[in-house]
Amino acid sequence: EASRLLLSSFFCNAGLLELSLGKFRYVLLNQTNPEEAVIRNIASNVTVVIFQVHSQQSDVVISFDKNPSMNSSGTGVDKGLVSILQPQQSVCTWYLRSLVASQVLSTAISIPYMEKDPIPGGCNLEFDLEVDPNIYLDYTLVDIHIKFAPANLGYTRGANPPSCDSGTGQNSRWRLRYDVYRYFLPENDLSEMVLMSHIQKMSEVQSIKANGVKMLTLTTDDKTNVYFSSLPGQGVIYNVIVWDPLWNTSAAYIPVHTYACSFADLVDNCSSLSKLSTKVFFTALAVLGLFACFFGHRFWKTDLVFMGFIFTAFFFFVFITRVTGLGYDLRLTLTAVAGIIGGLFLVASWWRFGSVLLCMFVIGLVLGFLFSSTVFFTPLGDYRVFRDDVVFWVTFSSVALMIPVLFADCPRILNILASGIVGSYAVILAIACYVYTSLAYITLDLLRRVLNDYFSRAYTNVPFQTNDFIMLSVWTMLALSGVTVQLRRERSEVPFPPHPYLTWKRERERRSTNVLDPSHHIPPLRERIHNKLLHIKECFQKEQPAGERTPLLL
Repeated sequence: EASRLLLSSFFCNAGLLELSLGKFRYVLLNQTNPEEAVIRNIASNVTVVIFQVHSQQSDVVISFDKNPSMNSSGTGVDKGLVSILQPQQSVCTWYLRSLVASQVLSTAISIPYMEKDPIPGGCNLEFDLEVDPNIYLDYTLVDIHIKFAPANLGYTRGANPPSCDSGTGQNSRWRLRYDVYRYFLPENDLSEMVLMSHIQKMSEVQSIKANGVKMLTLTTDDKTNVYFSSLPGQGVIYNVIVWDPLWNTSAAYIPVHTYACSFADLVDNCSSLSKLSTKVFFTALAVLGLFACFFGHRFWKTDLVFMGFIFTAFFFFVFITRVTGLGYDLRLTLTAVAGIIGGLFLVASWWRFGSVLLCMFVIGLVLGFLFSSTVFFTPLGDYRVFRDDVVFWVTFSSVALMIPVLFADCPRILNILASGIVGSYAVILAIACYVYTSLAYITLDLLRRVLNDYFSRAYTNVPFQTNDFIMLSVWTMLALSGVTVQLRRERSEVPFPPHPYLTWKRERERRSTNVLDPSHHIPPLRERIHNKLLHIKECFQKEQPAGERTPLLL
């Protein structure tokens, strides 16, 4: 609010906004007094002017008339209109206002295009505006969906627009190509001024190419909608450049931004995304993971509980989410209980059967799943071939199974590596509950793909900024330290502790045959329990009086 008041003296707030082509202007909008935006002295070679306005979270109305109608206005946080210029026209006018009572900080710009430049949204058949250059965005906690209207070829002032359905040859709009760009805002920064300054980098063709990352190219045969993985709390800007290969000319749509969260919600808003149950769950897991990172192999049973917990909790959470409609907090609680049971079961199976191979297979799978998820976390995961679920899961499973197979002959090394790498990553997941980091999406994107049938269509690459480099350094440091400490400490020890059940049986046989062993004369367990119960019973019996207890015989 202080920065808004400080800058208000630079904003045009007197009802008339004088604009220059290609220049951004800040403006404070309100609900009662519409702002009139005017551009004068437009050059005669300009055939189209695209006017756009952006705010962070409050909707604004942009229209051609003071009294907006459905076919001549747009409402949203990122909206624009196309003005098709008539012969001799040199002035354009638009009207702006907010939909809330308080003042709304926004930024506006008008961009000119020539007769050979394509017209974004010129072949709109889906939305309300006749020519609609806007990108429409919807988001969920899983994915972001953007869609836009097809463009048309450019034309001179006063001419009729080219037909959108006259043919599919090189002289029609079907020759146009659409490049979809994405730009990430700085992590952990939700301020208005940061958005306003960065959205300017995604408004014009040259600046979009210089600052954005091209995600894909669509032809006119493709549907004009794209899916991306959702990153709640992380600001991101999308835009589309339409390119005419015949004239080598381009035009930009209206950039659109999202944080994949709500600023208005009282709970789980953009400033506090993680639920309390999530923080408790992953903080407890991080404590156990940090212990396993440095002492996992020495405390073998604790390590088994940790690995068994992760293995069971993952599959149980997938199962209970797929087949039930329980709330998130209840599902997470049941998952924690199931994970504890799974960890204890792994310890019990080792104690009874002594199968180190079974335990190491589970531990190897946990490390393999993390390794395979990391591989698909890289740009490799966005290759089109992996949008096919069969190809993806076969490849993912093969990479995951490769880890236990490669380390089959050295199980101790496998266990130390798994406890060090997986344990340190549990710490990163806990940190992600309090501070945004993209490293959390190594496993979260895998969970999304398991739980959502259509997540395969989403592009999953994420920003990698200062926070992420710090978290990657912390993860690497913890993993290397934990593995090094365990290798040095365990190099002179036996690979694994002896099988406890066989040790107990061996001790029992030794006591039953060696009469010189003092433990040989210890009564059996059943007799000891019986004697102990008799002793306890005597403590509650009433003490009998001393002396003669029978009458004297006469």
